[in-house]
Parts: sequence; structure tokens; C-alpha cells
Amino acid sequence: MKVSGFTFIRNAIKFDYPVVEAITSVLPLCDEFVVAVGNSEDNTRGLIEGIGSPKIRIIDTIWDDTLREGGHVLALETDKAFDAVRAESDWAFYIQGDEVLHEQYLEPMKQAMQQWKDHSEVEGLLLNYLHFYGSYDYVGDSRRWYRREVRVIRNNKAIRSYRDAQGFRLNNRPLRVKAVDATMYHYGWVKHPDFQQAKQEYFHKLWHDDEWVEKKIPKAAFFDYSGIDSLALFSGSHPEVMKARIASGNWQFTFDPLKKKLPLKSRFLHSIEKLTGWRPGEYRNYRMI
Repeated sequence: MKVSGFTFIRNAIKFDYPVVEAITSVLPLCDEFVVAVGNSEDNTRGLIEGIGSPKIRIIDTIWDDTLREGGHVLALETDKAFDAVRAESDWAFYIQGDEVLHEQYLEPMKQAMQQWKDHSEVEGLLLNYLHFYGSYDYVGDSRRWYRREVRVIRNNKAIRSYRDAQGFRLNNRPLRVKAVDATMYHYGWVKHPDFQQAKQEYFHKLWHDDEWVEKKIPKAAFFDYSGIDSLALFSGSHPEVMKARIASGNWQFTFDPLKKKLPLKSRFLHSIEKLTGWRPGEYRNYRMI
């Protein structure tokens, strides 16, 4: 079995992305890893080169900054990386620059890829998600956070990244997938408030025009994490590759998990999900088989 990893990244240093940790977390599963490095204002390319793995292959890309609707440029950059994956690979493991796979899930992922390798009806593998927010001590537990996403796909170049690169489609239909008992840790909402504010101001420009950004994104020196609706304390362990980054954290964030800021309907739906595991009306860009 051959496995390729792939991702895209731009301005990783400027916006404090844990992309090195992201790549190294799945590198043990991969025979090669393609990184599409976009035209950056910092030394993102040097950061990736510094990983020092012979498995890593960098392709240099130019982002189309005129595509400011729905985050479509992110899907295009994902496709560029996927298209560079070698033809002999059976699977392609996609990871974004703020996601990290815990080492405890390396073996389950390997076993799942091996189990379904010769079953062509399985077009992708579905992972669970934990979304950290504010600090490394809290995870989002309201309906605003997606619970699962496809992160391993067949090496079929007809598969394309969908919308803003959150998932994939084949011939414009959701992929047929098998779920894996493995969890991706998402750290996109955990960074110093200065970096988070800069990221918000920049990335909303990938979805909206200048007028919308001017009206909707407050001008501030730092990001205010306090407006979140609901969080839970995290009681598990973080991936080993994240330990140094976590130890260097230099800001404080606290939240009382008992004080939910949910409207009545959301409280009701939140209670149903906690009791049954069922999320009414959940959006799924995949089809379980």
C-alpha cells in the first residue's frame, strides 16, 4: 500500500499556523508528502524545508487573490497539491495547516487504509473532530462545530476539493466513505489573540468583498475570545508534536463550561445531541456506506 500526504499553506509564520506539527503528525503514514506553498509574505517555504524529511516535496503556487467568494481559492490550492500526488499511491491523506492527528490514531488509520484499499466502492475515510478554542484546555461543544470530515481520499484525480476546501466531491456528488475511529485535533481557534485577529481580518477577505469586511469585522488590536456560546473542558492528552507549542503559549483564556450562551432552540437541540449522539439537521458532505 502506498500513501501520499498533501496540504497547502501560505503565510504560516505571519498567522502562526501549526503546519509543521500538522505535517509531521501524519508523516509516519506517508510515503511522500506534497506541500503546495503559496506566495507568502514570510519564510513559509523555509519553515517547510526545515522539517528536513526526504518524504516532503514542495510545489510553489500563486494564489488568485481575486477569488473572493466562498473561499474558493482554498479549494483550488488543495487541488493543486492533490494533483501533484504520485500516480502509484493508493490513498491521499489530506490535512490542513491547523489540524493535527494524535499519534494514538496512526495505527487505526493505517489499518483502515489497508482494510479498504481493494474496495473501490470506498472513496474516502471519515474522521472525527475536536475543535479547540481560546486555549488548549477547551473544546467547542455546540452545533456550530462540524463533527466529522473526510481526510483520506482515493488517489482518483476526478475527486475535487469542494467549496472552501472543507471536503471533497466526485462528479459533484458526496464521496462514499467509511468511518474510522480516529480523531483530528483542530487548533485553528487557538493562538495568541494578536495572531487570531490578524488571521480573521485576512481570511474573511477570501469570502467577502472589502465593504463586507469593513462592516462586519471589528477593528481591534486583538481578538476577543469571550463571545463563544459553549465550551467543554478538555480532559485528554494533546499530540506529542504539539507539546512544545503548547508549552510556549503566552496568553490566558478562561471560560466557565457551565455558563452556556445558547438560545432556547439551540439549548434544546444541544440537549438532544448530548443524550442521544444524534445531531438533527446536520450537514454532511459525504455518504456513509
